[in-house]
Amino acid sequence: MGKYFGTDGFRGEANVGLTADHAFKVGRFLGWYCTETKRRAGSPESARILIGKDTRRSSYMFEYALVAGITASGADAYLLHVTTTPSVAYIAKTDDFDCGIMISASHNPYYDNGIKLINSAGEKMDEYTISLIEGYIDGEFTVFGETYTELPYAYREKIGRTVDYVAGRNRYIGYLISLGIYSFRGMRVGLDCANGSSWNIAKSVFDALGAKTYVIGAEPDGLNINNGVGSTHIENLQKFVVENGLDIGFAYDGDADRCLCVDEKGNVVTGDHILYVYSKYMKDRGKLLTNTVVTTVMSNFGLYKALDEVGIGYAKTAVGDKYVYEYMQKNGCRIGGEQSGHIIFTKYASTGDGILTSLKLMEVMLASKKKMSELCAGLTVYPQILVNVKVRDKAEALGDADVKAAVRAAEEEVGDSGRILVRESGTEPLIRVMAEAETEEFCKKLVGGIVDVIKKKGYAV
Repeated sequence: MGKYFGTDGFRGEANVGLTADHAFKVGRFLGWYCTETKRRAGSPESARILIGKDTRRSSYMFEYALVAGITASGADAYLLHVTTTPSVAYIAKTDDFDCGIMISASHNPYYDNGIKLINSAGEKMDEYTISLIEGYIDGEFTVFGETYTELPYAYREKIGRTVDYVAGRNRYIGYLISLGIYSFRGMRVGLDCANGSSWNIAKSVFDALGAKTYVIGAEPDGLNINNGVGSTHIENLQKFVVENGLDIGFAYDGDADRCLCVDEKGNVVTGDHILYVYSKYMKDRGKLLTNTVVTTVMSNFGLYKALDEVGIGYAKTAVGDKYVYEYMQKNGCRIGGEQSGHIIFTKYASTGDGILTSLKLMEVMLASKKKMSELCAGLTVYPQILVNVKVRDKAEALGDADVKAAVRAAEEEVGDSGRILVRESGTEPLIRVMAEAETEEFCKKLVGGIVDVIKKKGYAV
């Protein structure tokens, strides 16, 4: 992780941790760097940079700041307007853009925002380019054998253009519809769009495939994204599915790169359930290349036991869909993801895609003629307790000898009947302390012992 960019972009409270000036500088650098890279490769054309945003009030401010920076450096900015992160990745790749930018803080509250960078292949931006951007923000960077403290402005006919590119978003919607290999006619589906990016996309896709859709969280006002709705407030969809007698429900986060599910009984279907259900479906059809599911260290202990029982292998990466995707690409794996609902299907997308994930779950249900509760029955989730401790310095807290000793003691106590995971957040000033064990009470005891030490040592804010 860099100084400004974490595992999921440059994120912070709008105009506090992440300012309009930051966005302008990101745009300035990318506009110049992408155009200069093309020039050095012999192309006289200006760079083309794609921009999407979620429904936060500040997203418009950051969009305009990015556009100003990009065009001032001589590149052209193409606007998808309110759209999903995976749509930016898809269009950046299929329409030959030099890079893409998504303005979103994902599942965070409305007053936060973020800048996610995507390369021309639809993948998360490489660390080298991010380090150059951070250097420019701080006043100096070295590239192409030269050290720069400022960037040249474009003049006259070299100043960039802004292009309305809503057609790209519509093409992405068409792509999602094309992936529905079964008719959804007769299926009653609930959609919780988190008052975010999916609010004007998800229903269109499900309606086109024939489902009877029931929607909540689709009235964005700039201030209500993720507010009591979406994948971080799944309890509302649980109630909605049961009260309306729906066959299934899907909840997205603010930028719709993740999806959680609710079965017909109102039970939550986590990212681990999704990995289990779809990987088993792939294996049964002979489509699970490498016979491996890629997970992160946050996946539930029960997932691994369930995969063992059906003969499916698994790998574990650091937390972050970026690391899951890197492992999948390097090792030829077809499915991977996170417990939080970032699921990647490399045959269809280069990033987590919530709407795509919901379509693939519909496919399993329709192909197997089973309810979601039946498909999930083979996975027993172990109780898990996760406590987030806000700290002044994440590295210092995790490096403390007494904190380390408390973690070791908890690991010895749980043994092989569960696990302990203590890590720093990639996007917030938090230490995440997690325990999985056979009972919730035991989990609370294990987590509490570690949290108490962090607080007693004075690291907690």
